[in-house]
Amino acid sequence: MMETLGFFATSWLDPSLLLLTALGTFAGIYIGAIPGLSVTMAASILISFTFKWEVNEALALIAGVYVGGVYGGARTAILLNIPGAPSAIATALDGYPLARKGLAGEAIGLSTVMSVIGGLVGVLALAIAAPLIADFAIKFTSRDYMLLGIIGILLVGTLSGESFAKGAFAGALGVMIGMIGLDPMTAEARFTYGSINLMGGVPFVVAMIGFFGVAEALAQLEHISAAPIKQKVARIVPSWSDVRRYLGLGLKSSGLGTLIGALPGTGGDIAALLAYDHAKRSTKNPEVPFGEGAKEGLIAPEAANNAAVGGAFVPMLTLGIPGDAVTAIIIGALYIHGLKPGPLLLTDTPHLFWFIVGNLTLANLFLLVFGLTGVRIFTKVVECPRAILIPLIIILSAVGAYAIQNNPVHITWALGFGVLGYFLKRYGFQVGPIILGVILGPMIDANYRRAMIGAQENIGTFIYDLLSHPISLVLTCALVFMFVTQLPFVKNRKRQARP
Repeated sequence: MMETLGFFATSWLDPSLLLLTALGTFAGIYIGAIPGLSVTMAASILISFTFKWEVNEALALIAGVYVGGVYGGARTAILLNIPGAPSAIATALDGYPLARKGLAGEAIGLSTVMSVIGGLVGVLALAIAAPLIADFAIKFTSRDYMLLGIIGILLVGTLSGESFAKGAFAGALGVMIGMIGLDPMTAEARFTYGSINLMGGVPFVVAMIGFFGVAEALAQLEHISAAPIKQKVARIVPSWSDVRRYLGLGLKSSGLGTLIGALPGTGGDIAALLAYDHAKRSTKNPEVPFGEGAKEGLIAPEAANNAAVGGAFVPMLTLGIPGDAVTAIIIGALYIHGLKPGPLLLTDTPHLFWFIVGNLTLANLFLLVFGLTGVRIFTKVVECPRAILIPLIIILSAVGAYAIQNNPVHITWALGFGVLGYFLKRYGFQVGPIILGVILGPMIDANYRRAMIGAQENIGTFIYDLLSHPISLVLTCALVFMFVTQLPFVKNRKRQARP
């Protein structure tokens, strides 16, 4: 027991590891807040100059960037309606309306505390239930991941106002954008129309910058003469009554985020989406409607996406399967240092496992400190006159789109997506479902084709597999239930049944 505690406290007692964790968390917060500078990009860059370091030093820095980066996307989502990361898309739905009411400081403070709670729950699950969660995750097959992706796409309909049809259309549009490029199995061109620039596909960060950043800037042109909203930042640290009131929802969302994060190939974006939908369905009487500044809609995705960090380490350490893109990079770092993630990692190198648990715990504590500082400077962004802010957003969007692959064509795409997003907003379509479709589309496509290959291209066998396996059956029933509950006559009967 004492030996385990010693491994856990390694990064707490070593000044250099303590400093690296703090530096990584601080940098991750501000990298995650900048669209185009994703935590995945930052982690991949770090690998290139930490491969000669000791493994503990490299992991301390990368884990700090990971934890800080997942949270950092919430800041620009709240302040500018531009998620710095896909996991912050759901955060923007209620975080930005809170900022427009002058409550940006309170929103950031509450999201910080709930992110830390979610992160600690995820780490606790990693420490206690890693083998159990890994056993559950390994039972998921390709058809189950396909169903999970489709559920995610259908969920966007519930996040897009009252029109499920508009939400589903936006999600389908995103899936089509995600299909652009070379087919990963046959290398045939899809939706490229002979353009070489489309052969490599459309990076989802470019679409995200265009649909969120540029579209929002164009929408704000209609209100360029409006006076900026003075943000209330006198109380950044949330009151104990608020924390206690929403703690139950935060813990439930954290548990959901941990489970979703432990499913290989998912991550914080799906966890945040499902948690938001759960909060929307389970909250009976929110102070304000969801989408108009409901605190529940801010808390649930922030707790879930940070809890998914701990969950993502579970399949990585126990199975050698990355939970998301960042843990895939960390697997590469472990291989570089002569370690092989998998079932033997926990038995052969238990010190490494407990070091990671302790380091993630430390990173979440630093997140609490750094997340509650610098907020006043950040909120000054939204108090800038729109005549200054709008050109700045467009310039930063162009720089972010170019920085992904140093490709000037991406700037054109971002601007084009921005114009398209602007007109979609004008006609009542939400752009969040489009981005989620771009992200989830390739996953649905790949897993559907793997499932069909497993069914020997027989549709009858494929349907039989969906109904004869327990996990697939549960997900199929959930999918059918979600679709049925969104039918107009069912929704009308629900409204009539309400007192």
